[in-house]
Amino acid sequence: MKILVVDDDHDIVELLSIYIRNEGYEAIAATSGTAALQKLEQNPDIDLMILDIMMPDMSGIEVLEKVRATSQIPIIIVSAKTSDLDKIKGLISGADDYVVKPFNPLEVMARIKSLLRRTHAGEENIPNQLTIGPLTINKKSHEVVTASGQKVQLTALEFGILYLLASHPNQVFSADEIFERVWKQESIISAKTVMVHVSHLRDKLEAATNGEKVIETVWGVGYKVEA
Repeated sequence: MKILVVDDDHDIVELLSIYIRNEGYEAIAATSGTAALQKLEQNPDIDLMILDIMMPDMSGIEVLEKVRATSQIPIIIVSAKTSDLDKIKGLISGADDYVVKPFNPLEVMARIKSLLRRTHAGEENIPNQLTIGPLTINKKSHEVVTASGQKVQLTALEFGILYLLASHPNQVFSADEIFERVWKQESIISAKTVMVHVSHLRDKLEAATNGEKVIETVWGVGYKVEA
């Protein structure tokens, strides 16, 4: 698997690249936002991107938004910005995870493995395609298409949430259950994280379906989709 490391700090790029290679992955380095977009164009088979926010030529958020216009590649933000607002902005812009600097490289590797695992795990054992309301959801290609043929661009986690709900129509999932099934981690203060992702997912789906409500909130319980 190929992992793109994007940071204007050469030492951080080299450090993460060493750990990535030690785990058997291929590391591709970029030290600017422009270079990152070029690397993605040259290597369309990149499996995951680690992205810094504060870069001189183009911010990580700008890079993130450009990538999300065409790609569902999992993205982990690694940033010195520590406020909840910065984290939420990164997640809403399309990031799948957020790590604060200074970080332990082993923690970053654990998050990389977890994200890759939940992105690809069990694909051979689940239906390739689901139809729910106006949406067709293809698990293998990670594509969501409306009845009119419009593709809906989702992050890996947004897709995971939608597929979980769509594959269990009429079943209500709590925030904790969604977190544990999609993030593949024990639920710890998960409600706010899930709420942000569901809100952004719902906005995208409603924009693509002319306001049709796909995900319903069951107040005090969780979320579901109707069969």
